[in-house]
Amino acid sequence: MTEETLTETLPPIRHWPALDLTGTDFDPVLRELMSEGPVTRIQLPNGEGWAWLVTRYDDVRMVTNDARFSREAVMDKPVTRLAPHFIPDPGAVGFLDPPDHTRLRRSVAPAFTTKGVERVREKARAMLDELIDELLQDGPPADLTATILSPFPIAVICEMMGVPAADRHVMHTWTQLILSSSNGKEVSEKAKREMAAYFSDLIGLRENSTGEDVTSLLGAAVGRGEITLEEAVGLAGLLQIGGEAVTNNSGQMFYLLLTRPDLVDRLRAEPEIRPKAIDELLRWIPHRNAVGLSRIALVDVEIRGVLIRAGDAVYNSYLAANRDPDVFPDPETIDFSRSPNPHVSFGFGPHFCPGNMLARLEEELMVDALLDRIPGLRLAVPPEQVPFKKGALIRGPEAVPVTW
Repeated sequence: MTEETLTETLPPIRHWPALDLTGTDFDPVLRELMSEGPVTRIQLPNGEGWAWLVTRYDDVRMVTNDARFSREAVMDKPVTRLAPHFIPDPGAVGFLDPPDHTRLRRSVAPAFTTKGVERVREKARAMLDELIDELLQDGPPADLTATILSPFPIAVICEMMGVPAADRHVMHTWTQLILSSSNGKEVSEKAKREMAAYFSDLIGLRENSTGEDVTSLLGAAVGRGEITLEEAVGLAGLLQIGGEAVTNNSGQMFYLLLTRPDLVDRLRAEPEIRPKAIDELLRWIPHRNAVGLSRIALVDVEIRGVLIRAGDAVYNSYLAANRDPDVFPDPETIDFSRSPNPHVSFGFGPHFCPGNMLARLEEELMVDALLDRIPGLRLAVPPEQVPFKKGALIRGPEAVPVTW
């Protein structure tokens, strides 16, 4: 195929508005884009210009794992985007490419291995049991988000990070302000600065630490001169914020389960399938709005007959990849026996989410505890009355009113 043929086939630019979607509805714009072709062009509500969007599973994995597409190059470009404000800090791990990215990730890797995650399992289970004890003691009705789905992931990520229990609340407040697009740029920037100052102090105190928590590992790496304090602070903030994504994911998960009694009945009857079932729910749940961070093509690249030129911005949709019928037969169906299930809900390539095992652990503990300890758990309002977050980058319910 000649270059002339490639460039003549430019698809039209599709405007992708910021939608406040409720429940677990799949984004109708994304569904249209997926049907229009494997590579389309989009314009999001903020930033400038347009960007390519890839939606097929194989293409998403290629773009996220190919050095010809750079996250670092995004720093200098006003790329079209969902968020109204774009304030990446220089050296932030989300905008680094290997080898710097690899060096930074290595400093905290021990905390997120199987052994590192198992270190917090019993403490996490005990914290969850305590929260459920309080829930049962207070009696129905209750908001599952306020009582379990929010405080539990906060407690676990703070434990993992080495953030004292007394500071959990302020961490949660900062995270919410950073993740919401509805408070304005100044509020979000202020929260980022305050969180960064907090981690700078905490990591600075731990330069000779032998602790296994994340801030101790970062402090020790700074002390050895392997990473800078600024790099450590940026990574700590990203991990802390990422840890709270479990609240939104589990909120959608329990909303789905409580509106699908057939799924809950099966999970209660066959507890041994729960880990596999949670993986399928993670594949199926649309955990974010629109798309996340873009990459910039460093050279001309052809994807499925479309020429992406050097300098072009490229987005990939993990949500679309998870519904690719070539990889996931009957992708719209929730199939607890799906195997294999190579979903990309935690990303792919160098930026694959380091907390994926921790998130799975938390989801499994919550499903076990809530289904086994509260047999009559059900929604206290009709499904359409469950309020969902507005103006958020990550999807999830504001509250999950339940009774039993």
